[in-house]
Amino acid sequence: MRPAPMIAAASAVLASLSVLTACGKDDSAGVKAGVIEVTATDSTCEVGAKSGAAGATTFKVTNKGSQVNELEILAPDGKTVSERENIGPGTGAEVTVTLNAGTYKILCSAGMTGKGPSQTFTVTGASKAGDPRLDQAVAAYRAYVAEQVDDTLAKAKKFAASVSKGDMAGAKAQFAPSRVGWERIEPVAESFGDIDPKVDLREADLKQGDKWTGWHRIEKALWKTKSLKGEGPYADQLVKDVETLKSRVGTASITATSMANGAKELLDEVATGKITGEEDTFSHTDLSDFKANVDGAQKAFELLKPVVQEKDAALASDLTTEFADVQKLLAKYEKGDGYVSYDTVGKEKRKELSDAVNALGEPLSKLAGVVAK
Repeated sequence: MRPAPMIAAASAVLASLSVLTACGKDDSAGVKAGVIEVTATDSTCEVGAKSGAAGATTFKVTNKGSQVNELEILAPDGKTVSERENIGPGTGAEVTVTLNAGTYKILCSAGMTGKGPSQTFTVTGASKAGDPRLDQAVAAYRAYVAEQVDDTLAKAKKFAASVSKGDMAGAKAQFAPSRVGWERIEPVAESFGDIDPKVDLREADLKQGDKWTGWHRIEKALWKTKSLKGEGPYADQLVKDVETLKSRVGTASITATSMANGAKELLDEVATGKITGEEDTFSHTDLSDFKANVDGAQKAFELLKPVVQEKDAALASDLTTEFADVQKLLAKYEKGDGYVSYDTVGKEKRKELSDAVNALGEPLSKLAGVVAK
């Protein structure tokens, strides 16, 4: 979940990422051809059905409020099953998820605060036997997530050691690499709710009374205030928070549809933070995060691709092509082991990057629906 301050700057980028698709006629339960309608306003969240059968479920949200909204689907244990952010006034989006029996919470968050009105949604029955290839994809993705968390922890420890020693050059060099694993699997990390604000909150998103910790606090010390005095404890806390993630990540709820939705969420992260230059506003290492988000999304797609190829060969082909196009474009900005400073990338070049992200975002938004067929 990303708070609202970046929305105005990112609205043009997101326009093509929030397109509603037409569905059939309403029935008395508020379900359109298997799609459950959700109407969000600045103060309400109306879900068109109170219950449904286990298995693939599609929620179609329309924002009739005046603020940017997000839809969150929360599992019985409170973890985030999936979310769709940056739903502008008068627009909407669809989210397809796989739900097992239990009582879920459907939450609409005006202003993208992570809080807001919600309704319960009860799922009954047993899911149909799944495609064993999807089970294999989920297992492989779990292993990938664990690898990325391990990588993040190892590099965060090196980063923290440099911060604690007051090694400005070392800490600067280790800042972007320490974030790569996190950015590749951010939707899974965010599903735990409390870790993301501790490690990845940006200064622009701070609210009165918030305690600022994590990467971006130290980023400011490195590139703006240019002093690491007093930052050691924050670096140590960053390591502890990533260790907490490592201890929990094995319990994350991961399904084939959550993988597909996570890929879309990662691309939305690119559109809302990396393209605009708001993610790493002091270090301008946005392209490193951009690459990590794309890599994470592509990994999810590649694991699901055998099934997608069978169900919708045209979509598999489009996604393969669009991912290759984005990766080729990113390669133009490589410099040494990293990327050029993003403040050197001009308006026209950012527009080129934005267009490539939009071109990928459109077919990627269909991935979960195809996987759920």
